[in-house]
Amino acid sequence: MEFLIFSKALYSTWIFYKPERLLFDAGEGVSTYLGNRIFAISSIFLTHGHVDHISGLWGIVNSRNNAMGDREKPLQVYYPRGNRAIEAYLDFISRANSDLRYHFREHPVEAGSKIFLRKAGSFERYIVPFKVKHTRDEISFGYHLIEKRSRLKPEYAGLDPREIAGLVKKLGRDRITENYESKILTISGDSMALPVEEAKGTHTLIHECTFMDIKERKFPNHVSIEELIPLIHEARPKRVILYHISTRFERRLKHYKEMIEKEFKGEDMEFHFVHPSKIFKL
Repeated sequence: MEFLIFSKALYSTWIFYKPERLLFDAGEGVSTYLGNRIFAISSIFLTHGHVDHISGLWGIVNSRNNAMGDREKPLQVYYPRGNRAIEAYLDFISRANSDLRYHFREHPVEAGSKIFLRKAGSFERYIVPFKVKHTRDEISFGYHLIEKRSRLKPEYAGLDPREIAGLVKKLGRDRITENYESKILTISGDSMALPVEEAKGTHTLIHECTFMDIKERKFPNHVSIEELIPLIHEARPKRVILYHISTRFERRLKHYKEMIEKEFKGEDMEFHFVHPSKIFKL
């Protein structure tokens, strides 16, 4: 399992990414569902300060303090610098939980900064926040999970493995390889359709899709499936997970999934819809 996701627009949204023990957003009920798995969370990344994305944070903090579990690990919380709603909520949580038995650390971050998760030799994984368009009075971020990898330089890519081994011995691995960044995961948060450059090249794109029908939208704060189709065509992710879907569309999700799979028939893409009343597991 890589993901556990719950997302019911206006009510609660959270995404648990198991490989790095990350939680993106912390909507209502997240600690109730995850139970003792909250002790496994290493970092929480908040996209913005709307209640359906942050209201479950207090439950995590309190449960982790009082339930039976390992309190040796600190809990890191990252959020868009200057987001007043998140800052006020974190201040309340800190004052209401002054007797925490573990370290609770708050980190306001800027778009484009790097938050390192793991590093071993040339291998690195880190999070990069980026700005998204949601509401005018709200600083909102999406997040990339990026892995630094190495590969053979183009001039050596077609060689036989025995020739490569000989070159490594003669020149050293660093001389015949190059480092590059690979987007493992991109999460939109609440947003209009992401710019193509943000979504392009990512393996898994988790994008909000509040509206299956653009005519149902009153304000340009959330995206429709019609607006996402051109983005997906250009960005060409391997996997697309659509979440933050309004409950008004839940009875026709099968229809919309068939529609988008027909649109991309023959493409090497995988599509999933997060049902607004069910936990999504992948």
